[in-house]
Amino acid sequence: NYVSTIYEETLLKIRDLIQNGPIWVSIDESTDVEGRYVGNVIVGKLNSEPSEPILLTCENLEKCNHKTIAKLFNDSMSLIWPNNIQHEQVLLFVTDAALYMIKAANALEVLYPKMIHLTCLAHALHRVAETVRCQYPDVDLLISTMKRIFLKAPSKIEIFKNNYPNIPLPPQPIITRWGTWLQAVNYYSKFYDEIKNMVSMLDSEYATSISKGKEIFERPNIKSALSYIVSNFSFLDESISKLENTKISLSESIKIIDLSISKINESEGPTAKLLKNKMSVVLNKNSGLKTIKCIRNILCGIADEHTMELNLSPSEITSM
Repeated sequence: NYVSTIYEETLLKIRDLIQNGPIWVSIDESTDVEGRYVGNVIVGKLNSEPSEPILLTCENLEKCNHKTIAKLFNDSMSLIWPNNIQHEQVLLFVTDAALYMIKAANALEVLYPKMIHLTCLAHALHRVAETVRCQYPDVDLLISTMKRIFLKAPSKIEIFKNNYPNIPLPPQPIITRWGTWLQAVNYYSKFYDEIKNMVSMLDSEYATSISKGKEIFERPNIKSALSYIVSNFSFLDESISKLENTKISLSESIKIIDLSISKINESEGPTAKLLKNKMSVVLNKNSGLKTIKCIRNILCGIADEHTMELNLSPSEITSM
């Protein structure tokens, strides 16, 4: 069977690349077309130079809980080191902030004593951005209504292109795609008059979404809400995009988070206050962030009182 041969050859290449580590590991859960849980494991070699992430395995999970995630993690390490798992060479475990992921990481720390569990920083900023969306239901309704108007509507798209050939089509944000909602806010802030005029050209009898869109544009708070969000929180989209870059260094990642905190603290208004609290809660729950910041400080030559608490050798710190 050539598939088995290719699989074994690929595993050998991964083992040759990883060797004895140290490594980082990331696990994420998704569902397939039949609704079954699938666990995806990505690994990478930790060293001073950027390394490419490697998809190690995808496994069907009977359930998605801390037990199945912990087992998947351990089984995956056996794929890399079939004869003797290098427990002390697993230095970083990155996941989302789901409770079962945190519980799995806590259990695994017994077997992997040097492992730092870091919940995804891009996901943290996404949760902060979600707070903005929840505070502005009219803006959210505008975005979703415009999406319905132009989704699979070639005649409306043709009208749009004929009238505004130099303006991109309205975005179609997906809530699970981090930052796309804020991108849509930026779009409607920039092209507010053009989109409002475009909607006014359409026949309200054609679809309820058109009449709804016209009504939303007449709401007195829409302009001010778009302006406020763009002025104070549009940076979150750019920050999320930067953190999603696999080539970014540890110090750069922490710098983006610190800058995001600073910008939120400088923002004004009741929504800004909510975001400050949300950011504080989200980051305080990220148990590995303090350790990662300590490593960043060491690598940048900044004195840190927590240095002696690190259970890592100088070479392991450098590998980060």
